[in-house]
This record gives sequence, structure tokens and C-alpha cells, in this order.
Amino acid sequence: MKCLGCYVVTEKEEYCLACRKKMFDKTRIPTKLLFDAPKAENLSIFQENTKHLSISGVQLKYSLRLENNNLVLTEKNGEFILKPIPPTTLLHNINDAPANEHLTMQMAEKLFGIRTAANCLIAFKDGDFAYLTKRFDRQADGRKFAQEDFAQLTGRTKYTAGDSYKYEGSYEEIGILIKRYVAAYMPELEHFFKLVVFNYVISNGDAHLKNFSLTRTDLGEYKLSPAYDLMSTILHTPSEADTALELYDNDMESGFYATYRYYGRANFLELAARLGIKESRATKIIDVFAQKEAAISSMIDQSFLSEPVKGIYLKNVVDRLKRICR
Repeated sequence: MKCLGCYVVTEKEEYCLACRKKMFDKTRIPTKLLFDAPKAENLSIFQENTKHLSISGVQLKYSLRLENNNLVLTEKNGEFILKPIPPTTLLHNINDAPANEHLTMQMAEKLFGIRTAANCLIAFKDGDFAYLTKRFDRQADGRKFAQEDFAQLTGRTKYTAGDSYKYEGSYEEIGILIKRYVAAYMPELEHFFKLVVFNYVISNGDAHLKNFSLTRTDLGEYKLSPAYDLMSTILHTPSEADTALELYDNDMESGFYATYRYYGRANFLELAARLGIKESRATKIIDVFAQKEAAISSMIDQSFLSEPVKGIYLKNVVDRLKRICR
């Protein structure tokens, strides 16, 4: 048996101690929920606890809290967010969505040192997997940390910029705002740059303005929030664009993009230069990805993705690694 949090082998069907500590403050939480996955007959119960819609407008999110060592649905004071398999037939490989997000988040943290929201997989009573993440905007006493995403920080809403407002902008624009709001901005800029490269390598075409945010600390200072909503979206929407936002203004007019019709190392180095990141630092960050191909392959193999989808995931990663090495 494997831990549904980190893939480590376990003797029993349970989360390992490290994952219990990270997710549940060491509490022994069953790897199965007390209720079935959302279906027609119980959907009203879930709808009462719906957080919001996200990926492609079909990925439902539900709020959970701990009660008597079990996770239960709640309308308020939620401590966790649950994402079941999206109820749609319009997307590819949809049953793999929870395992996809879990794998991608684990890969970001463990292989590339990207700060991520704590997460694991969990099963419904009827056996379907769901993705579970711990809220990082809650303090120990229940109060919320102040948090603003970059749609808010750029003043974009559906009323000011249309229905696609969260896709209007560029990663350069986000970086400029990090400089404006974060006191010690250079380490956060490099971290953000690494996350942009990571999203490209794993084919996350939905890393839009609302999927990046700043959190205000108790000292009143802003820092880049832990990464969330990371997944290889191309597995479910194969015809989507390579990125949700432009890297920088007029990036598609660059010599590299004009030649190859996709982003390569030159484009990411240009983004880094515009953000004030030294070329040597940016090159080092990019080179780490190429060095991790074997580790990426191993983690994909350990994951709970179906076997055919594991192959697709790896193929896409290898293709993107070739791009950023050119």
C-alpha cells in the first residue's frame, strides 16, 4: 500500500506520519470519507457546500472541516477544500483529474522546492478518489490571513475586463506587482519565475491571474502565497494554449517564437531580464528542470494516475524540457 499523500509505502491503509502531521496536525484521519462521491441522488447536499467553479468551469470545490477525527462537509469555517472528479464528459481523462493535481503539486514541492499548499488524495465511501488540500489562509485561531490574487491586484473583474478577465495580462505584469508589494521581493521573484517555468514544463495552461496571490503576514508584510491549483491541464484539454497568460508583451513576436511557434529558453530568459533577475540565476533555475527528467519520470510512475495517462504526462514533460533547453 502507498500513502495517499506522498506515495511512501505503508503497512496499513493510512496516511504516513509525515503526511498526517502536515495535513491533519498528526490526527489519524481515515483515507476514506464517510460519504459517497457527488451523484444525482446526493448532489443537493454537496451544492449547499459548494465553494466555487474553477478549471474550465466544471471543477467543483467543497469545504470540509475536522469533526471527531473525520472530515465532514461544512458551509463555514472550512479547514480543507475537496475536489472530486469533475462531473463532465466534455474533458479528456477526467477520472484522472484528482491524481493529476496531486501528482503535480507533489512534484512542484519535492522536486523543485516550490512552496505549495499541503495536499493529498482521499477516497469517497464508494471508492472514487478526490483531491484534498489544506487551506493556507487560516490562522490557528480561525482568523483569515489577508490574501489578494492578481486579478484583484490588477483591478480586473468580469465587469471591467469581460468574462475572460483572469486570462488578460502577463506573467511580467505579475512580477512587476510582486516588486511593488513585497518588501524583500527578489527571492520571491525568483520563486515566481521558477513557478512560471514549472507550469510550462508540466503543461499547465490554466495558470491565470487568480491562480497566483499574495498573503499578508502578521507583521503586515506581503509574501507570495503557496502554489495551488497546479495540474497538467493538457491531459484534459489537449487543444488549449501553452500558457494561460503571455510571458510578456509581444512575446509571440520574438525571434524564437516566430521561428518555432512555441516558447523556448530565450523567451524565459527575456522574462527574467524584464523582472530584474540575473541571467546566471535564471539559467540555473531553468537548467534544474532538465536535470530532473529521471526524477520526474519516477514520480509519475509512483503516482495514482492510470497507466495510459502516466505515459501521456511524461511525453508532454519531455517535449517541454526539449523546448526550454533549445
